[in-house]
Amino acid sequence: MSSISSERSVASPETTTGAKPGGLSLIALLALVVGSMIGGGIFSLPQNIAAAAAAGPTIIGWIITGIGMICLALVYQFLAARKPDLNNGIYAYARAGFGDYMGFNSAWGYWLSALIGDVGYLVLIFSTIGKFFPIFEGGNTIPALICSSLLLWGIHFMILRGVQTAAMVNLITTIAKIVPLFVFIALCLIGFKFDLFAMDFWGQNSGLGSVLEQTKNMMMVTVWVFIGIEGASVYSTRANKRSDVGKATVIGFLFVLAILIAVNLISLGIMQRAEIADLADVSTADVLATAVGPWGAWFISIGVILSVLGALLSWILLCGETMQVPGSDGTMPKALGRLNKNGAPANALWVTNILTQLILIGTFFSEDIYLAMATLAAALILIPYLLSALYALLITIRGEGYANEPKARTRDMLISIVATAYGIWLLVAAGMSNLALTALLYLPGVIVYIWAKREHGERKYFKSYEWVIVAVFAVVAVYAIAQMASGNLSLF
Repeated sequence: MSSISSERSVASPETTTGAKPGGLSLIALLALVVGSMIGGGIFSLPQNIAAAAAAGPTIIGWIITGIGMICLALVYQFLAARKPDLNNGIYAYARAGFGDYMGFNSAWGYWLSALIGDVGYLVLIFSTIGKFFPIFEGGNTIPALICSSLLLWGIHFMILRGVQTAAMVNLITTIAKIVPLFVFIALCLIGFKFDLFAMDFWGQNSGLGSVLEQTKNMMMVTVWVFIGIEGASVYSTRANKRSDVGKATVIGFLFVLAILIAVNLISLGIMQRAEIADLADVSTADVLATAVGPWGAWFISIGVILSVLGALLSWILLCGETMQVPGSDGTMPKALGRLNKNGAPANALWVTNILTQLILIGTFFSEDIYLAMATLAAALILIPYLLSALYALLITIRGEGYANEPKARTRDMLISIVATAYGIWLLVAAGMSNLALTALLYLPGVIVYIWAKREHGERKYFKSYEWVIVAVFAVVAVYAIAQMASGNLSLF
């Protein structure tokens, strides 16, 4: 790998105005948030949620999800303002609040979530193309894997030319992916039938379980479509102005939330819930086709391809950044912290995309791979989200950065409490099977963490409480292996 260059400083010099020359603008940061959140999940949302809940529990779930996620977005907003010295938020907040090992785990889990999500996106792109060209059907045929690999490495080498270049391409694809969603909402509103929407409103005749059970299951689906809310925070060190990080997070979240709710609920007025639940991936295509005719499926399929291409770019960018910042401060192996001459996290990208390639090849032997990847990616990110919320709660309790601002402190404490409660609820909703799989994937990180510590001459790798965390991961991982051996559990 002779193309891997020597180490450079992460941050650019700041001007006296607080702006960073050549940094990412508010629009670019907003595109990273929206581009990360709007991927393939939104186009499959009608089917995914219809399979879990009827209209009534779905509305309750969106209310809870909206409150929980807006509080998480506000957490990232006020932490960016109160802790401007902490870069790559989702990692830095966990490290500042709970020590090196939990900071490492936050970065490790987030990186794995993004990497696995990338594989899911690659499969979905060619699965969608496979609707029209059978050689790509399912997204994991040999022709599909060859084309997916070419796409992966094409994006890889584009990012190596510089994050600014990739961010500009991401902005263009983000705009392109929003248009088909607006068209979908507008056309389906015209054909909306309230009697279909109100049919079996609480799911009493659906066999989906109680209202609580339906709400819980529906909310786990929403985690996947909201991943990316922290996108601007991850790029805080590259922001033109620090204040733009929080603005991009909140504006991007509210914009995407409105689109998600509209796509989900309007679909229930076009087709019966049970019919939507039986649709294949990219269910918005079939819903629009029902409303306007066959051309609707083509239109949405093109939108899906553009959307997922943009999301794939965003997430490969986030993968590299998530490993580079911890590598630059000693929490990850220092080789991962190096930037190339274009300021791109080259080493981190090589490691990420080689592993992505290997997992992609492995999908050839799996079925229903996109849903499995989405579920696992969502489960892996729950711990990083919870740690961010807990850190926000910690600094508001301590009053750090709130001198002579009691009202702001009280407000942010309430936001942190709600975000923390929501994070805990998501862990409960994930269920033991998903948590066991995440522990199995978190545990190997211990080797990488010790490697980084040894590079810096440290021999006391873990504090006492960190050994307890390692032990918990080990016990749950053993449980996961036992369940896999008995056929009750599988990674993909």
